Amino acid sequence: MVSLPVLARRADDAVRTTLSRLARRRGWTPAVLAHPGYGSGGQVRVLGRVLLAPPGAHPEERRAVPGWQRFLTLESPHSEVEVEVAGQRHRVRSDADGLVDVTLDLPAGLADQGQLTVVLHAGTRSTSAPVHLASPDAARGVVCDIDDTVLVTGIATPLRAAWRTFVQPMQTRQAVPGMVALLRELTSGAPHVPVVYLSNGPWNLAGPLAAFLERSGFPPGALLLTDWGPSPTRWFRDGRAHKRAALLRLADDLPGVCWTLVGDTGEHDPQLYREFVTAAPGRVRAVLLRDGAAPAGAARVERIGAVPLVYGRDGETLAAALPALD
Repeated sequence: MVSLPVLARRADDAVRTTLSRLARRRGWTPAVLAHPGYGSGGQVRVLGRVLLAPPGAHPEERRAVPGWQRFLTLESPHSEVEVEVAGQRHRVRSDADGLVDVTLDLPAGLADQGQLTVVLHAGTRSTSAPVHLASPDAARGVVCDIDDTVLVTGIATPLRAAWRTFVQPMQTRQAVPGMVALLRELTSGAPHVPVVYLSNGPWNLAGPLAAFLERSGFPPGALLLTDWGPSPTRWFRDGRAHKRAALLRLADDLPGVCWTLVGDTGEHDPQLYREFVTAAPGRVRAVLLRDGAAPAGAARVERIGAVPLVYGRDGETLAAALPALD
């Protein structure tokens, strides 16, 4: 017997196929968006998304579109994309959801440059994004959640979170107090410390989120988001599975890095970070959790084995606890 999630996924695919056929008849063709990636050890992870767009338009223009309109996109699955990295070109294909996620080798001598620009071509249109290269001898890095960790969202209040996500312009969204300074401190004192912003938010928000992080002064880094919608096993994509898999892959991709994990207590970060500490022993320096309900003042420190788990009301409180962790 076919499960309901499988039927939902098939229905989603059928609708997308029908809409794609109609759009192509009107002259729409594939165009690609590039997202910030990361790399180390002579390899880069290139991220992007292929959409169908009308003649003369480019999905890049929709990055400034406010609210719910950012979700009115038509993905282009299994589309050919040409990736240009350091003068070398590679032909790849988007997956069943139109996503591009490939690991490519770098030419010799580029591993310590800190940042490269990759260019993605689909049809006659192209776009670019940075790939952040960790120092070859990087010993520490930062993985940071977004909603209610660096960006005020209010996930615990669904209606308020929906308003901020779907209606409120990203230009008016606020950073969580003290988090810019915290992340700047975590990445200071060494060259090219890798930073990865890991969120259950959809790829539709990648452009506005990247602009928010840059405008607010957060350290530059890769974005790892997810694709909303049905999967073969669930009505809605499993956010915990997304974050769990992303953390384990980072442990493999950057094997010499000991991570500081930054999140909040509003969703599943405490549980997921505890799991990762256990699954990757010796690979976590500290877990820092913003707890908006905590009283003002000193942070509360627990332990997961030898790894400190710190709770604090804001970035300033968490940063004040860092010297005691060393």
